[in-house]
Amino acid sequence: MATKTLRHARIAPAHPGEFLREITIPATGLSKSDIARRLHISRQTLHDVLACRQEVTASLAQRLGKLFGDGPNIWLAMQMEYNIWKAARDMKDELAAIKPLRVA
Repeated sequence: MATKTLRHARIAPAHPGEFLREITIPATGLSKSDIARRLHISRQTLHDVLACRQEVTASLAQRLGKLFGDGPNIWLAMQMEYNIWKAARDMKDELAAIKPLRVA
């Protein structure tokens, strides 16, 4: 199992902003400005999420889930997977120095 995890750790999971930018928003046929208005967020906030510079928060996940009809969990799950992957990559040396405890 560890080998599988390490092998796939090199491939970044999609940031939810990337998914929104490449798949979800284009499928609606609406402009990004219209999507931002419908979400009741600023265009800049949406732009930052789409550029993967801002995380999808719980409140934004609620808004996205309501607008697109898929609920908030999928958006938060995507963000969590991305965050875990990024932290593992950013902390690679630190994590390598931690010796796991042996269970009795």
